[in-house]
This record gives sequence, C-alpha cells and structure tokens, in this order.
Amino acid sequence: MDSFDAWLASLPFDRHPAWTTWVTAAIVTLIAYVIATVAMRVVARLTARHRGWSAFAAGVARPGCLLVAALAASLVLNAAPDDVPLIGGIRHVAALVVIAAFTWAAIGALRGMSAAIVVRHPTNLQDNLAARRVLTQARVLTRTLTGVVAVVGVAFALITFPQVRQIGASLLASAGVAGLVAGLAARSVLGNLIAGLQIALTQPLRIDDVLIVAGEWGRVEEITSAFVVMALWDQRRLIVPLQYLIEQPFQNWTRRSAEILGTAFLWVDPTLPVAPLRAEAERICKSAPEWDGRVCVVQVTDMSEAAMQLRFLVSSADSGRNFDLRCKMREGVIAFIQQRHPDGLPRRRIDVEREPSFPRTRESSRDATTTRASR
Repeated sequence: MDSFDAWLASLPFDRHPAWTTWVTAAIVTLIAYVIATVAMRVVARLTARHRGWSAFAAGVARPGCLLVAALAASLVLNAAPDDVPLIGGIRHVAALVVIAAFTWAAIGALRGMSAAIVVRHPTNLQDNLAARRVLTQARVLTRTLTGVVAVVGVAFALITFPQVRQIGASLLASAGVAGLVAGLAARSVLGNLIAGLQIALTQPLRIDDVLIVAGEWGRVEEITSAFVVMALWDQRRLIVPLQYLIEQPFQNWTRRSAEILGTAFLWVDPTLPVAPLRAEAERICKSAPEWDGRVCVVQVTDMSEAAMQLRFLVSSADSGRNFDLRCKMREGVIAFIQQRHPDGLPRRRIDVEREPSFPRTRESSRDATTTRASR
C-alpha cells in the first residue's frame, strides 16, 4: 500500500493538472478492471469442478470487477489536486459508483452463497428432508438480507449529498423511530417480513412440502419475502401471505417425513366374506409399485341395516403415490367383488307379504252377481 501511495505521489499532476488527471484515472481504471477480470476468470477456472464455489464465484464476478475498477479510479481522483476542473463532481460520482458496486457485490455474494447452498443440497432425491430445510432457510434469509443491504447502500449514497445527508443519517441512526413509523404505516408488510424470518428459523413449512391450506391440497413451490406460492394438484397456484401461515393452522403432510397412510372406504353387502378381500388387498398392494411395504390392512369400520363399511389402510412413500395406490385398491377390490361375489355389493331388500285369501260365500257371490246385473 505504501508503494501505491508513493506511485500516486509521483504522478505529474502539478505539471499538467488539466488533462493528466483524467488520462491517469482512465488508464488506472482500465488496468484495474482488466486485472480484476483476469483474476475472476482464473478463479472461475479453479472452481469449475466445485459446483458450490463455482456458483459463488459467478455471483460476485461482475460486481467484483466493477468494485475494483471504481476503487482504483476513486484513489487516483482523491490524489489529484483540488483545483482541477470538475474534480469535485467526478469524485462524488466515483464515490457513488464505489457504493453502488460494493452494494451490488454484497448482494451478488449473498445470492452466490444461496446458489452454492442449493447446488450442494439437491432436492431431487428420495429423502430430501434435510435439503429442503436448508433450501428454505437459504432462500428466505437471502431475500431478507438482500433487502437490508439495498437499504443500507441507499442510505450511504444519500449521505454523500449534503442536501439530503440528514435523510441518509436518519436511515442509519434512527432505525428504531423509522421502524415504528413504518410499522404503523405498513403493518402488513412488516408482519410478513417478520413472519418470513420466523418461517426461516422455525421452519413450520419448507420448499416442496405438501400442505393443506384453506381446504386446498398442494406443494410449496416458492417462498418469497411476502407470500408462499403453492402449486395445487390441478395446476392452479394458491398465493398465501406469510402472516396467514403463522397465525392460522394448516396441515403439513411432510413435516417429518414424506411417508403417509391413506384410506379407501367401500360399502358392501353384510353377507360378503371379509377374508377373501384381505387376501385380494394384499395381492394388489404387493403388485403395486406405489406401495412401500409397511401397511396393508382391511377392517370393518361401520355397519348399517343394509350394508357394512370396509376400510383399506395402505402406506406409500409420499402422498402422490398414496393417492394412486388408493385408487388402484378401490378399483381392484370392486372388480374382484364383481367377478367372484357378484351379490356382494350393497343391495336393498324388500320383503313382500301376500294378503290372506278368504273363500267366497253364497251370499257374497249372489251380491256380486246382482251388482254385475245392475250395471
């Protein structure tokens, strides 16, 4: 650093201050940008085999080059004489570029870290519970910290302007008062922000979790700083505010594991034997790829005056496979009953009793003959 300061002091600013400053600043900025670009490409080559570090290097490459070039230009301009025309305005612009580049680099570093975490924890695995937990934390925290870094960058940029320096200082020094005022004006926005931090830390839900929210079944497709996007089974999208998920109860079918039990109910005739149905249900489960081999049970769960209810309890690795297995079980059992026990489906019985017939007497026959004659 001392050698660089000595080199700046040896520059001939005093002899040709009008044009030497701009030429020197341009040359130093160009050299710094070229060196930074070459260095970033070397780092990209070195980290090409490591997917995590490669994603991080890609996130900071462009803002890093701009930051190095802006710092070099700012150092040269600050070493120039104060009587150079337009030097004050150019220094101010260079300082703003440095702040913008530093903010961009910080945001790029955060996004690069998030991308590296996502690469190192893929979710396309059978048991992806830990990966989804890390992915949810990375995405929510990255978006929250990105907003904080952007606000801080804007505050530092405002401080460089004398006219609005008080505004920038207020953003940094009066965060409590500003937060109170902003909270009164935008309670829902801050509520969703705090709910997002709570979801990231406690994780009642994660990316790709299966939820039932407001009676809708779907998978968590995206978690933003304000809402959760759920992909429903019929390709619709349900947008749920984060604060709603914190305050209202919902079902999470994959909180601990994606394994799940499912039921298929069937009403049959009370005379139907249950033992053959148990054997058929076990055969259907063993032949179905959706069954995980844990549970396959047939039980009589209800009885009425006309039919009895059977419950087929089956298990699968996830809810999607379980739905398909329940449909296969229901269809297979109905086909089995139709083929082997055609009278086994519910029927409505009606007992018809005949009225007793009495022998006709002579008087009744005579009355009937008289009635016919009168007609």
